[in-house]
Order: sequence, then structure tokens, then C-alpha cells
Amino acid sequence: MDDGRGAGPPAWAWALGAALLLAGCSPGTGGDDRPGPADPGAAITQRPAGADPFWVNPDSNAARQVRAYAKAGRDADAEQIRKMAQQPTGEWIGPENPEREARGFTEAARRSGRTALLVLYNIPHRDCGQYSQGGAADGDAYRAWIDAVARGIQDRPATVVLEPDAVLHLVDGCTPARFAEERYDLLHGAVVRLKSLKNTKVYLDAGNAGWGHPDQIHLPLRRAGVTEADGFAVNVSNFYSTEDSLDYGKRLSAKVGGKHFVVDTSRNGNGPYTGGDPAERWCNPPGRALGRTPTQRTADPLADAYLWVKRPGESDGTCKGGPPAGRWWPAYALRLAQGSRP
Repeated sequence: MDDGRGAGPPAWAWALGAALLLAGCSPGTGGDDRPGPADPGAAITQRPAGADPFWVNPDSNAARQVRAYAKAGRDADAEQIRKMAQQPTGEWIGPENPEREARGFTEAARRSGRTALLVLYNIPHRDCGQYSQGGAADGDAYRAWIDAVARGIQDRPATVVLEPDAVLHLVDGCTPARFAEERYDLLHGAVVRLKSLKNTKVYLDAGNAGWGHPDQIHLPLRRAGVTEADGFAVNVSNFYSTEDSLDYGKRLSAKVGGKHFVVDTSRNGNGPYTGGDPAERWCNPPGRALGRTPTQRTADPLADAYLWVKRPGESDGTCKGGPPAGRWWPAYALRLAQGSRP
């Protein structure tokens, strides 16, 4: 069962020395999937580096939507989407140009004195063939892809969330057992390769507060390399409250040697959806809201950061009339923003 990670957004690469990203996504819906060129009057800014250590992409889908709404005179809508556009969100590295994308994002972040937040989501047999199916063709292709990402990052500061769902789907049986040995080897190898970089932090995905119990996943996490990583990530692309996520993270930390963790708060402002089809409560649920803004300053000593790993405003999949997973969806973005406090 797909537990709501929503999977990899389309590949956007920061062109070196340029001001715009290179688009690599599929065609949009209603002409509004990837809004037009930058409008200087609707510039995206971010907080000082001391308060916000992660890089804000000034040409994200949300930033372009702000400019498109401003140009169309939809000032109220532009200000709603600005709530997203001015926050650092994960950049999901695509399968085609991983070295170029990783280099572009980390160079842009370093120029602004920030850290890039990267999400790696390309494991073979990804998402059990469901909404976010795909991934590398085989183990050798995945190792080459990880190596290319590492060459792109080099010694520039980066925080990496590694492979949403990859361990969880082994534990819940969604990924066939015949792939388990290779997957553990690939994840462990990815942790080791990325941690060989001078300024890269790695957090291995570890499920969410609504999935199960830490007893079910702590040994698989160890096998996948969490001991060598900086820690693990919880609630990626999901909606469980920050409080429940912290509780889950602390209980799991006690099982894996006191490892620290990060929490995805991108869309958990109203907690999980409890209506409708239980199998689709994770997929573009109504009535959700943006969560706590990204920060490295949390109240819990084990929680290294609140992050927006999933980019709010991008679809979880085609359920409930949504576009494919990872596609920018302006109407859904507005609903998320409008459900949130200013």
C-alpha cells in the first residue's frame, strides 16, 4: 500500500550561472502547471541566513505561480501562494541529470550562504508500481546515479533525505521480498557514499506516526545504514501532526542508538484526514494546511529540524481528480495555503 509519500516531483535543474531553472516535467494541466517567466515586481525573498539556513529556490513552481497571479491581478491569491514560495522546500533530484541538478542546487545555495535540501527518490522498484512507480532500472544504475549526485554535491553544504518509502515498503511487504537484499545493500551504499562528502548530512526515511510501531522498522533501518547516517526522517509527504511525529521519532530513536531525526511539516498543519476512503486518505486529502515553517531550531533535542520535504502544492497522484504525482496543482496549492494561518 502506498502510504502517501506522493513521490518525486519533476526534475528541475538550476542552470549554472543562470537565474532560471531548466524544466524537465511533463506538460501541465490547464496551462497553469508551470507558470511563465519571472516578473521582477513579484520577487521571492527569504529570511536572513541566521533564521533560515536552508536555500529558497527563487524560481520554484510556487514562486512562478506567485508571479503569474500577480501579473493577472490576482493579488490575494498571489499572497496565499507566497506562503509557500518564500519557504525552503526539498529539491527532488531527477533520474536524467543528477550530477548537473545536484551541482546547480548546491551552488545556488552556497552563493546565498545557505544549505541545499535535496531528496533522493530513485530506488529500483519504487513505490511498488503504484502512483509514483519508477526508479532506476537496476542496482548498477542506482549506484551510478548516487555517485553522480555525490559528484554534483562535492564539498558544498547539503542535507539529503534518502529514499522515501524504501525501507517501509520492505517492512510492510509492498515491495516483494526477493528485492530486499539488493535494496538494503543499495541504501547502505548510498549512505556511505553521501557521508563521504565533507558537508553533507543524510537522513534515511523511516515512515510516519500512522504507519506502525518502531519495533517493526528499527532493525531494517539499521540494516539500511541508519547507524552511518546522521539520522532518519519521519512524516515525509504525509500529514501526521508535528507532536505525533516527534513522539514517533523519539520512540524510534531509542531503538537505533539515539539517532537524531527530521520531521516533514510541509502539509501537516491540520493533521491527517480521517474521512473518505481509508486507502486514499494520504492522496490530495481535502482540508489540509501548511505546517510549521522549516527551521533547525526545534524544542526537542533529538529533532534536528522541521523541513518541508514534500513541496506543498504538488499532487500526490491521480486520485480525487488530481494530476500525476509530483505535478504542480495550483488549485490544491491555494487550498493548502488558505487553510493555514498567515
